[in-house]
Amino acid sequence: MTFQNRHVVVTGGTGALGTAVVGALLEAGATCHVPLHRESERDTFAHRAHARVTFGGPLQLEDAAAVARTYAALPPLWGSIHIAGGFAAGPLAEADDATLRRQIDLNLMTCLFCCRGAVRAMGPDGGRVVNVAARPALEWRSGAGMAAYAASKAAVAALTAALAEEVAKQNILVNAVAPSIMDTPANRKAMPKADFAAWPKVEDVARTILFLASPENAVTRGAIVPVYGRS
Repeated sequence: MTFQNRHVVVTGGTGALGTAVVGALLEAGATCHVPLHRESERDTFAHRAHARVTFGGPLQLEDAAAVARTYAALPPLWGSIHIAGGFAAGPLAEADDATLRRQIDLNLMTCLFCCRGAVRAMGPDGGRVVNVAARPALEWRSGAGMAAYAASKAAVAALTAALAEEVAKQNILVNAVAPSIMDTPANRKAMPKADFAAWPKVEDVARTILFLASPENAVTRGAIVPVYGRS
């Protein structure tokens, strides 16, 4: 897969999955635009010194106007990959209003704003959008104990399918991946007794994202691709 001379945005690009995606894109020749949530994220980012990495922000992705300005300032865009989001667990009956609204803002609204910015920024040759849903977006009952998160990610899946139909004639293909629990240091720390070998590796999830975002993907749109590993 080649991304030579193609510009790609990766939100959440300094996280575990984002780092793997940016690394794979750079190997394939892409120029990566990584919006930072905090300026300090740059200091520990593995690809911070690469000549084809540019940083934006600090940017709050739930700020519609700021997201619109960020995308409007980019060169003609080929791809936009939306990894940024947030997770909160706990019984719905015990959740406060702020937590519930925050899940919608972090997962659905950020994705909506970035999808809109990406579609506006893509040129006449079209492009690719890849969102990140989650297993509970496809398997609703698995969202028990994290209902707001499951609902917000299910909305991301619905957005993906609807937008894919909306922009197909512009040669913009929109898809999503739906990971289960990924093998990251944070998840290992949170669940030390889990079977880590069964979890999908971020590098493998990144390869799936890369294909969906690539010119080689000529026909797949509106897909929510499970990336569960063996878990």
